[in-house]
Amino acid sequence: MGAGWNFDNSYARLPEIMYTRLNPKTVRSPQLCILNDQLAGDLGLDITALRSDEGVAVFGGNRIPEGASPLAQAYAGHQFGHFNMLGDGRALLLGEQVTPQGKRVDIQLKGSGPTPYSRRGDGRAALGPMLREYIISEAMHALGIPTTRSLAVVATGELIYREDQLPGAILTRVASSHLRVGTFQYAANWGNVEQLRTLADYTIQRHYPYIETDDNRYLSLLHEVIKRQAELIAKWQLVGFIHGVMNTDNMALSGETIDYGPCAFMDDYDPATVFSSIDTQGRYAYGNQPPIAGWNLARFAEALLPLLHSDETEAIAIAENALAQFAQLYSANWLTGMRSKLGIFNEEPEDAALIEELLAMLQKYRADYTNTFRELSVNEMRVERGDESSDDRGDSLLYRSEDFTRWRGLWQARLSRQQQSAEDSRNLMRSSNPTIIPRNHRVEEALQAAVEQGDYSVMERLLVAISHPYENSPEQADYMTPPSKSSQPYRTFCGT
Repeated sequence: MGAGWNFDNSYARLPEIMYTRLNPKTVRSPQLCILNDQLAGDLGLDITALRSDEGVAVFGGNRIPEGASPLAQAYAGHQFGHFNMLGDGRALLLGEQVTPQGKRVDIQLKGSGPTPYSRRGDGRAALGPMLREYIISEAMHALGIPTTRSLAVVATGELIYREDQLPGAILTRVASSHLRVGTFQYAANWGNVEQLRTLADYTIQRHYPYIETDDNRYLSLLHEVIKRQAELIAKWQLVGFIHGVMNTDNMALSGETIDYGPCAFMDDYDPATVFSSIDTQGRYAYGNQPPIAGWNLARFAEALLPLLHSDETEAIAIAENALAQFAQLYSANWLTGMRSKLGIFNEEPEDAALIEELLAMLQKYRADYTNTFRELSVNEMRVERGDESSDDRGDSLLYRSEDFTRWRGLWQARLSRQQQSAEDSRNLMRSSNPTIIPRNHRVEEALQAAVEQGDYSVMERLLVAISHPYENSPEQADYMTPPSKSSQPYRTFCGT
């Protein structure tokens, strides 16, 4: 019995300038580390077959499944503001799985060996970062945030060489597509207008078929991508997620979160929070993510200019008018989400000020972002009394402050000016504020056990806990605790 692969390869039918056909480089001894059984079932795949030697050989790049047509995608991108020719330097698109429900998704191997776009890299990936992407992407999915998914991670049985020798691995990633802002930047810079048009038509057909008959479908495409990014970035901000490397090649046109590298979730609230070891200037800090998204969208609009209007001046005016909507759309999405986090159903002009005042207090008292909102929704009496442990955590200091007492009175008065009951507000808050996130220290604990000891039980327990982030079960209690205060900031790395 086969695994159930049902490949089509529509991307391979684009102009050949957009990719290079290439098979993965075989590995010595692929061993399955983790398989996403639920996702496999949704894709129409047979779990038993995937766990077999033949199935693991596919995940390791040693066997090409029937119907696949592996290729490395070409794209460009602004990396920390600097434009470069890029492309899949360590990944290959096997093809597009068409599910039993007719949904089309990319199946990509990440860490599958060198490609023409590797830029002197070895094309391989380390086990730790691949497991990290698995954890964080699955957490994002559980939180209801559009994201690529992780189907499997295999260890390759080989070492890769970075600062140290590290065990190699390959991640199988599932995405609505891998079309990026950088894909259009590449076509605009190294292709011709007709190739750019073909790419735009393909993107519309793949993600926005309802705009195909619009008078200016390319302007409609720009509007749709802006809309989805405004929604996505607002969702990031609402849960305290920091992507870490928002280069234009890491912005997916489908509106999914893509390319999990030095990402992490914020503990203490601070808009300047940045985790990436290479982001020394804080370009991609938490508070900068909305304006950076706007900047990236401007680069997408630049690539689309030849399709927006035959006159460049007119095309620029059209693009600028569309881009001006991003900040408003983002703010509307964020404000709606923040109202829900505070149990507010209707709208009042002063809501933004009420929210900003709370966030300012969180920053002042170094309070935990996730736990503060959850405490407001599930344990208000303890919050009212400031009845916290005596460890002088930021949230305890917050609750005991006169600032919070005054703010809480304003909040309660605000809630009283809506038709919904107090219980309605609490239910809205519980469904809008996660109990747990993949805390950085818990993620590191799981990765250390897996990579250094071959013990995946810690990771498996973490995955179970974060799979239901809006519950408040006793089993989740250990995963709610923030890390101990440290003078050394947490750092993540663009591990390869």
